[in-house]
Amino acid sequence: MIEKLMKKFAMSRQGAVDFVKAVVICTLSDIVVMIPVGLLYMVTIRLLPAAAAGTGGIVKKAAQGPVFYATAVVGIFILLYTVNYFKYNAQYLSTYKESGVRRMSLAEKLRCLPLSFFGRKDLSDLTTTIMEDCAVLETDFSHMFPLFYSSVCSTVIIALSLFLYNVKLAFASLWVIPVSLAIVIFSKQVQLWSAGKQTAAKLACADGIQECLENVRDLKANNAESVYLSGLDEKIRMVEKKSVHNEYLVGVFVVLAQMVLKTGIATTAFTGGVLLVHGEITLPLFILFLIVVSRLYDPLSNSLIHLAGMIGAETNINRMHELDEQPVQTGMTDFHTENCSIVFDHVGFFYADGTEVLRDVSFTARQGEVTALVGPSGGGKSTVTRLAARFWDVRKGCVMLGDTPVRAVDPETLLKFFSIVFQDVTLFNNTVMENIRIGRYSATDSEVLEAAAAAQCDEFVRKLPQGYETIIGENGAVLSGGERQRLSIARAILKNAPVILLDEATASLDTENETKVQKALSRLIRGKTILIVAHRMRTVSGADHIIVLKDGIVTEDGTPEQLLKQGGEYARMVSLQRM
Repeated sequence: MIEKLMKKFAMSRQGAVDFVKAVVICTLSDIVVMIPVGLLYMVTIRLLPAAAAGTGGIVKKAAQGPVFYATAVVGIFILLYTVNYFKYNAQYLSTYKESGVRRMSLAEKLRCLPLSFFGRKDLSDLTTTIMEDCAVLETDFSHMFPLFYSSVCSTVIIALSLFLYNVKLAFASLWVIPVSLAIVIFSKQVQLWSAGKQTAAKLACADGIQECLENVRDLKANNAESVYLSGLDEKIRMVEKKSVHNEYLVGVFVVLAQMVLKTGIATTAFTGGVLLVHGEITLPLFILFLIVVSRLYDPLSNSLIHLAGMIGAETNINRMHELDEQPVQTGMTDFHTENCSIVFDHVGFFYADGTEVLRDVSFTARQGEVTALVGPSGGGKSTVTRLAARFWDVRKGCVMLGDTPVRAVDPETLLKFFSIVFQDVTLFNNTVMENIRIGRYSATDSEVLEAAAAAQCDEFVRKLPQGYETIIGENGAVLSGGERQRLSIARAILKNAPVILLDEATASLDTENETKVQKALSRLIRGKTILIVAHRMRTVSGADHIIVLKDGIVTEDGTPEQLLKQGGEYARMVSLQRM
């Protein structure tokens, strides 16, 4: 049962165990609440002795004095307090712990996914899964799921008890329960469809807000604010519309089910009245049934709302399952190699949608040399660097680091061998010092300063208000594009990994600083494998090895001098940039 709960509700094992405990304790609480009804039944018999005929041993039990009833009231109060204390811990505290475990497990799952996953998955969608979906389930599993299942269990137990007293009156009291539940359950597909539309509208709105914040500068520069914001307003209105529609749709079924449920009081009163007139039941028993059904229908009425909420929660649970079921990259975690040459052996790669990027690509980026990838845009150069670092796994052929296929190495372990600098730099809202230290957290301040100086950062950092202790804002908001790029290069220098991947790393630098950074990088080449992607031919003019990629295939392979003599694509690109 625990395994089924884990799979059905995307729970941890401990969460499933705690859920079962919560249902058991909530069921016990529902039954304990009925004890005062039994005490009231005994009081009724005592006050109406003439009506007690046929109640058997209950009359004798009811003949207790005031001390008995006072003691019973105190005992019931203590029992209710004790049960509700454990109910609170089981229903709420355990759920909040499970919510934290859910978020941590999802974050851990994201950590193990290939980096290519984040390129094709909308980030606002992932944020919604970890934050909003978990929050929805936190509320549902603390306020709805245990109460619904406990209501079902306690209702079954109480229903069986009612049948022991009088079968006809029990049927008159309980027939509305399966009918009410059926109304809500049979509306499941409609509710799921509506909840899916609401979730899609929320994701579109979140994506629009994030896109607006990230591109507000470009929107202002192109006088496109009003047009974009009008579209964003429409997305917000759509969220409102879908939310109201979903609440209305759920409300129609729930209210209808509650109306049917409430008719049970009328059928109980009518049937009980007829049976009482014909002498088939006693007045205390009639009163007992009226009290029980009025008490029984109240939590069941709320349970119908809970059931509707539970059905809606399937959308959130399915989104978590979708993330949990994503395939992860695995491999050896104890990996060591002295040979850090990168070998592409007849590599082919295409995206999930079938778009082919690389076809039969073969080359070797040797350790101790600078290998440059050049060619027209869209030729597959950046894809090569990402395959080397196992952001994706190749579909054909093999990529090796030394003599070991990168596919055989755990991605985290593999990335310890790589220092990577991309054209799009990511910085954090922290100090300059800590942004560089991300390259190697164990680095001392002096090592960070040395890496910063090598990447030509020292001059502009010293001009900042607090120097290396300056908070640079989200993604380095206070810095220029070139300054952000140099901080990224400083990270790579600090990491001092045996393989360095530079994807348009100097694209944001002016000619003077690009020359300085190239000199700094040249001091790191000794014993390392350098793989550079560049469009500026002067950036790769000093490379030991040039690979020309065009339309996903290697069209030229050799030294700069050899390729210039061939007069092919490389020579043409050099000639164009000299004009």
